[in-house]
Amino acid sequence: MLSGEKILVTGVTGSVAGPLARFLANENEVWGLARFRDSERREHLEQAGIMTCAGDVSSGGFEGVPDDFTYVLHLAWARGDFSRLHDVLRVNVEGTGLLLQHCRKAKAALVMSSTAVYSTNSDPWHAFTEDDPVGNGAAGHTASTSPASKLGQESVARFCALAFELPVVIARLNTFTGIPRSLPGLYVASVLGDRPVVLPGDPFPHSPIDVEDMKAQLEPLLDAASTPALTVNWCGDDVITAREWIALAAEWAGTDPRVTVEETQGGVTGNVSDAARRQAITGPCTRSAADSYRTLYESMMRSAH
Repeated sequence: MLSGEKILVTGVTGSVAGPLARFLANENEVWGLARFRDSERREHLEQAGIMTCAGDVSSGGFEGVPDDFTYVLHLAWARGDFSRLHDVLRVNVEGTGLLLQHCRKAKAALVMSSTAVYSTNSDPWHAFTEDDPVGNGAAGHTASTSPASKLGQESVARFCALAFELPVVIARLNTFTGIPRSLPGLYVASVLGDRPVVLPGDPFPHSPIDVEDMKAQLEPLLDAASTPALTVNWCGDDVITAREWIALAAEWAGTDPRVTVEETQGGVTGNVSDAARRQAITGPCTRSAADSYRTLYESMMRSAH
């Protein structure tokens, strides 16, 4: 476990960045960068021991942000449809370059990308490797600007690794789970609220990773950062489908699942990642997809009552 380090986490108000920052703050000096439109959320982070700083990565607005971090976790990102493409590119692409330039003294940086960069495959069960074709991704279940902006972000991150001699690991995140603000959590909430679920495909398989496993894998992933940058799928070790998630929640709740499938022409049909490279770096995950989902369901049931 990382300890005694000075770590910057961007997008710290996000669903993934927040839990990771709170975890790291137990043993490290953690700074959280975000726009902080929600003062209450900022207060909660500070109560967890995180030094918060407001800034805009797209403009290089890093006033008050130190430049002597030992590690950087860059998870801030913007999403939107193509009407917002220029704004999204400024945040995800230009912002990544400006941030890594500001933090170029760090030992290593983790830049969060997405499996949305992969070109669409007609086989929903195809497990994408890091060397699979990219650039012809369909929007499907992701924000429509994600493929273009994440590829741009990866390119800038690779440039910064070389230009600043900054070790970088680019983590292509699959579906995360373990907290209500995750895709499986949304499925549970829909079932418990007796709301229909719309799927972009059926059965739509995923390789989800629990946030607890992500916490444990941070240190080995940062240790694996390199120049040139290393790209790795950040995913779980097994596969579960969206159809299974919904059916299981309905079974446990004693209700009938309500599912609508709305496929799009050329849309995404699955989200399965090959975990071999990540496993070689981090070892196996400690939580299976099924066990993680059951734990999430039970925690959400307790909260609902």
